[in-house]
Amino acid sequence: METKEFQFKGTVINGFLMLFVNLAVLVLSIVGIVKSIILLDATNGAFGGWLLGGSILLLVVDIIMWCGLMQLEPNEARVTTWFGKYAGTFAKAGFYWINPFYGTKKLSLRARNLDAEPIKVNDKIGNPVMIGLVLVWKLKDTYKALFEVDTQTMATPSQGTTGSDVKSIMNALEKFVRVQSDAALRQVAGQYAYDDEDGGAGALTLRSGSEDINQLLEQKLDDRLALAGIEVVEARINYLAYAPEIAAVMLRRQQASAIITAREKIVDGAVSMVKMALDKLSNEKVVELDDEKKAAMVSNLLVVLCGDDSAQPVVNTGSN
Repeated sequence: METKEFQFKGTVINGFLMLFVNLAVLVLSIVGIVKSIILLDATNGAFGGWLLGGSILLLVVDIIMWCGLMQLEPNEARVTTWFGKYAGTFAKAGFYWINPFYGTKKLSLRARNLDAEPIKVNDKIGNPVMIGLVLVWKLKDTYKALFEVDTQTMATPSQGTTGSDVKSIMNALEKFVRVQSDAALRQVAGQYAYDDEDGGAGALTLRSGSEDINQLLEQKLDDRLALAGIEVVEARINYLAYAPEIAAVMLRRQQASAIITAREKIVDGAVSMVKMALDKLSNEKVVELDDEKKAAMVSNLLVVLCGDDSAQPVVNTGSN
């Protein structure tokens, strides 16, 4: 999206220099006031009056000049306005002085973290699931953050005042991010099934397609948060589970699927072991077995190898 932010182009003076100048003017105005009071008590009252007026005016100007001093730390910015008109963004760290009639609002450009509480959504086939995300974001466009989104009035709704300090404005942006993250998460979660059993073999699901899902979620968040000049650094799903009302049923389904898979492996292994036993007995001519005895032996071995309980062997010592 097109940005309207630009760098502040007004007069910027070193803050330490202006600090020295302001102190000098302050001392000069105080000395002038004291001197004028002395002159008013003396014979030269007219000159004392002019000196008093000039000193007071100089003191008022000095007080106004003190308001132009500002300090910026790394990854902070000052959005300036000239009687309501946007005048640029100043983001150079240090101690400076600008025209005190510029209105300024400080914003933080540092990365912020949002750990959203899991919310209940319906997946593609309607199963209720609990899903949460962790989001790392930072402010990229200060113009949009202040003038495209109503962060100033929604910053402190409980007090009914306009939020102008950096903490209030950033908290308002965080509320905006939280609401939009909730909406984007619901949109993404509703497009995919929870797992392969619901979505079909080979289909992208919330459980199996974590990287693809995270990329899609990040893209959706970028589209939604671009309105407020916010850049998404990273967005990831950090919690995924069935909703409590169906969790027990889905757990039994997963257990049944696991049991079936385990039984298939057991049967495959048992068949290969029986075949190996029969081939070894036949090749080494340990015993000659007809088809009926082979069938009985296969049945007994499969029962022993596939059974859940340990086998209780019966030793045949021969017939009477």
